[in-house]
Amino acid sequence: MVLEQILTHNAVFEAPQTLKQQANLQDLETEWTQSLADPDAFWGGWAERFLWFKKWDQVMEWEYPNHRWYVGGETNITANALDRHADGPNRNKVALIWVAEDGNERKVTFYELRQLTSRFASGLRSLGVKKGDRVVVYMPLTIEGVIAMLACARLGAIHSVVYAGMGVGALRDRIVDAGAQVVIAGNMGMRRGKGVDLRSIVEQATADLPLRHIVWFQRGVQAELLPRDVDFYELMERSKADVSPEPVDAEHPLYILYTSGSTGKPKGVVHVHGGYMAGTTYHLRYFYDVKDTDVFWATSDRLGSRPQLYRLCPARGGGYLRLPRGRARLAGPRGLLGLCREIRRQRYVYRTNRGTYVHEIRP
Repeated sequence: MVLEQILTHNAVFEAPQTLKQQANLQDLETEWTQSLADPDAFWGGWAERFLWFKKWDQVMEWEYPNHRWYVGGETNITANALDRHADGPNRNKVALIWVAEDGNERKVTFYELRQLTSRFASGLRSLGVKKGDRVVVYMPLTIEGVIAMLACARLGAIHSVVYAGMGVGALRDRIVDAGAQVVIAGNMGMRRGKGVDLRSIVEQATADLPLRHIVWFQRGVQAELLPRDVDFYELMERSKADVSPEPVDAEHPLYILYTSGSTGKPKGVVHVHGGYMAGTTYHLRYFYDVKDTDVFWATSDRLGSRPQLYRLCPARGGGYLRLPRGRARLAGPRGLLGLCREIRRQRYVYRTNRGTYVHEIRP
């Protein structure tokens, strides 16, 4: 009965007037009407703000259930997520803030992030990674994980993030299904101040697979590397920031996101450069109402589509905070109160979290 009442509830909760005045979207009715009346003009106009190596011939090609966006256009999502900021007035603006479990922060600007991404992309290129190759990313929640995803996209390679906590079978199935030739993995993760072994999972999952390389992001005890193994930082050190964004078709795959597999074999959902870039930025600006000065805080794991959205898309000139999962596990009212104080002190715009997050704030 309670659920039925919720489904038929028609009450409207008005936002405070001050929030309405500051909203990016001032006239929802007109926006909605225009999008339906002329979707080509609407979405074509939105995409004009991005960098395109070749402009599209057609905004969309719609033959239900199949559809294509910005047909004939060429772009690269990292040219928009990184280069248009790094080469402009946002060059020295903070792009990412990472908070460790002990509270230490690490910040990188758009220029620094572009340089780090370009260097790692150069390293991957030296390992033979090229446009169209598939790369599985099995890493803890660190800035290096973001760099790995962006570097793949910069080369036109297709990455697939596997949550660094999934077991041997789940990791192996996704590597095989994606046809990955390279795996970028962490040797350990952190949960509630304790190290979690990831190396043994990766080694068992890849034992007899014909991979070209495994790139190890190593923390703590560093094991001896096998012939096909490469150290993340050594690869960075010997590489130059000399990789420009690879022009790719607007419909070129950006990443593969696998379903959980709870209802059957995991299915790979493919997102592409062009339409994904346009849709997610519109979503962030008008659905989440993100401003250029906001700090966007996401507690979600990198596995989901929303976390990848916020890390890959050219959202705006502002930065965001990614809060590692271990840090988010707070017990009792004191932990929750401390979290609320931190949000207020830093003036975070808290927008997204994992569905299980509420279960981790335990009495």
